[in-house]
Amino acid sequence: MNGRYRRLLAGAEDIAARAAQTLVAMHARPLDVARKELRDVVTEADLASERLVIDGIRALTPDAVIVSEEAGASGQHARLRWIVDPLDGTVNYAAGLPWFSVTIAYQEDGVTCVGVLHAPQAGIVARYVEGDLATINAEDVRVSPCASLADAVVSVILTSHFSDDEVTRTAEAIRRLGTRARGVRIIVSGGLELCLVAKGRLDAFVSLKADAVSHAAAIPLVRAAGGRVTRLDGRDANDDDLQKIASNGHIHDELLACLNGL
Repeated sequence: MNGRYRRLLAGAEDIAARAAQTLVAMHARPLDVARKELRDVVTEADLASERLVIDGIRALTPDAVIVSEEAGASGQHARLRWIVDPLDGTVNYAAGLPWFSVTIAYQEDGVTCVGVLHAPQAGIVARYVEGDLATINAEDVRVSPCASLADAVVSVILTSHFSDDEVTRTAEAIRRLGTRARGVRIIVSGGLELCLVAKGRLDAFVSLKADAVSHAAAIPLVRAAGGRVTRLDGRDANDDDLQKIASNGHIHDELLACLNGL
């Protein structure tokens, strides 16, 4: 493993673990919750985790750009970039549900080289180093063998910052999948859901309005596990694409056909 990436992975793991520990501690008490876009919210825990993560990353790589969910972008070195969601799954977290994570990705020239996702109450720790390491809970990632959409369990993102039109499109995706898949689930913690695809627990994941901060660390895990992550048109998705359709690969074409025209 590249020595520099190993150092960055170790640093990012430590930062994510400390942020996750902070979130768990704050989960046990009442939180201040503020409105964001539409019905979305931000909590004091988002901000506490973000401060811890940004301070830790800044100590690791003082000049790198940091793109974070609440703080936006900061830093000087455009080739080196961290993408951070200090609390992916805020609505779940604020409701006392366990489906949330801290997700951190390190990129060079737009390519994720190091990724960490820590979901403390779901019992998931994911680690990624480009070309060297792709594990969840210290086991190599591997997608499910499911070969038919009729046998698949698919998660779909339907979240509180969606406009009326986005809710309508997503509801149509759920309707179609509801008649063809074994199960449809709405979890709304995108990084965690992608990890579940990479681990073979979910067969597919559908987000028609995705963001980079939730998914940058986990997309390469799905691909390393043998899966695919594309847009609706079948082209490989990148961090900035709004559409992210992930699957074990075996059902991908059938899944895209089911969602065609959305």
